[in-house]
Amino acid sequence: MYNAPEQFAEFSKTNVAQVTKLAALAIENAEKIARLNIATAKVALAQGVEGASAASSVRDVQDLLALRAKYAESGVATAVGYSKTMYEFASEAQSQYAALAEEAWNAYTKGLAVWVEKASKSAPAGSDAGFNALKSTVAATTAAFDQFQKATKQVVSFADASVRAAAANASKAAPKGRKAA
Repeated sequence: MYNAPEQFAEFSKTNVAQVTKLAALAIENAEKIARLNIATAKVALAQGVEGASAASSVRDVQDLLALRAKYAESGVATAVGYSKTMYEFASEAQSQYAALAEEAWNAYTKGLAVWVEKASKSAPAGSDAGFNALKSTVAATTAAFDQFQKATKQVVSFADASVRAAAANASKAAPKGRKAA
């Protein structure tokens, strides 16, 4: 027999578990970004101190220009490294969030199918057509979501490959551009 309060209690437990996973994932990713930002700030401070010390010992304009080029290259390398690491974090987080959403959706559709099946068995006679329509709607919605999910994965994969290629080209081009200057 269909027991609505039990179904809703189970649905609530599932939702609490999903929200807990989401919160833990958000905190984990925020910690990664905070650690990266602190490390980057330390590097920037060290580079600034080193640059100031080196600038105080400059004897002529040639030394100053060489020093400027050295620290410009170092700064660009640090910025590119930071950007790459931040992109990796964002890409990993997106993948984790997508997996969590997919898991939640699968649990939801499975639970909904079970709920519809149980409800149809305890429904009054003559309601078969309505429940068949509901089952058909659930199946069509699930199929549409699956197609949307596949298309989204393809777009994300293409965008990721494009960003990685652009970053690789930027990393290669940056030293060449500075050497020519």
